Amino acid sequence: MKALTLLALAGLTPFVFAAEQADTTARGEPPVEVYTYGMEVDVARVIATTDVSQICGVTPSIMTYEDHQGHVHRLEYRVLGGGCTDG
Repeated sequence: MKALTLLALAGLTPFVFAAEQADTTARGEPPVEVYTYGMEVDVARVIATTDVSQICGVTPSIMTYEDHQGHVHRLEYRVLGGGCTDG
């Protein structure tokens, strides 16, 4: 049952991502790129990052940054949240 649920969610992910891309493009924001291992990223200045201080576990985060040519980018990557407690 869990495998079926995960498979269904994985199948919907591209549609959700495409809808988000359309929303951000309509608002004039740059599209979100998904980081892959080994990808070269030209970061001159970090503008904003997602707050993950209250999330426990690995979660997606989005960094908005400016490259050395002055172009603004948004990059999604996985990060360990800081909200886990030992108690």
